Amino acid sequence: MGMLRRLFVRGLTMLAVLVVVQSLVVVTLGATGYSDNMLEAVIGEQLRALRPSLAETIRDPDRLEEAIETQRRELIALYGLDRPWYTRLPAMVFRVFTLDLGEAHTLRSSTGSNRIVDIVLDRIPNSILLLATSLLITASVGLVIGARLAGRPGTKLDRAVSTFSAVSYALPTWWVGILLILLLSFRLGWLPSGGMYSAPPPDGGAARFFDLLKHAFLPVLTLTLAGVGPYIYAVRTITMNVAQGDHVTVARAKGLPSGYVARRHILRVAAPPIVTGLIMGFAGTLGGSILVETVFNWQGMGRLYYEAIAGTPDEMVIVALTFVYTLIYVVARMVLEVLYLLLDPRVRYG
Repeated sequence: MGMLRRLFVRGLTMLAVLVVVQSLVVVTLGATGYSDNMLEAVIGEQLRALRPSLAETIRDPDRLEEAIETQRRELIALYGLDRPWYTRLPAMVFRVFTLDLGEAHTLRSSTGSNRIVDIVLDRIPNSILLLATSLLITASVGLVIGARLAGRPGTKLDRAVSTFSAVSYALPTWWVGILLILLLSFRLGWLPSGGMYSAPPPDGGAARFFDLLKHAFLPVLTLTLAGVGPYIYAVRTITMNVAQGDHVTVARAKGLPSGYVARRHILRVAAPPIVTGLIMGFAGTLGGSILVETVFNWQGMGRLYYEAIAGTPDEMVIVALTFVYTLIYVVARMVLEVLYLLLDPRVRYG
């Protein structure tokens, strides 16, 4: 019961973080006037689109201007611009948490829906495909190579991998993506330069699936190259430090098999920080995926973020995506809390 109570308290804490972050986003958009400016621009666009249709039925210029002004007042009231921004804050935060996000101004889902919840849910699987695949590859390569290097410190291989890790950490993901496009797509012609499917997309489940994999190869490779080096070095350093501990020395002095010592006394102790780096690295990769998805025109949440800001600004899409990113971070933290209980016997709650 003590462990469950502690996890419940941690869950409430993470929920509070989610509420605070989302409120800060809404406050920032409102206090800086960015929200009002976006809404005024949207109203202006709607009125410009409405003017030709009204001009066909209202010939008198004065009456036409009166009708447009009436529509303007109605739109201002509809968007809440007749009230101070802070009075709209509670309602907007509540709408985000209840997923009552309204409709986007220009963005659409793959099915043509302009409902924000449909647009965001349509893009989430595409981002998860890239991030989960790159995370799986990074974890597999990092654990295997990092653990092996921990037993060979100072060798040529260790120095070479350490150099690669430093270079990998320093390279911007967008630069790696552009370089891979120039090399593997434009020069060699092996892979498509962007998008999710060929034009036109192939028919049939298997052909469409393999076409998706072919288009996903470059962005996954970009994310992996940018993340695998630092993770290899982190696993190598953590494992090497644990292997030098007194408990490992005692275990070896007892004559225990090396494999048993590695599993029970080294990897078991090193597992929590290694998993922490992996899970939090996954949450941090979400920010980098904005640039990667933009470079490769991959229709995920990162690309949607760019479209919501760079195109016709869409306030509620920005708020919705920020909510999703923060929610993923909260879920990652809660997953870590549970994994700590499973991986580290020294952790006690209560």
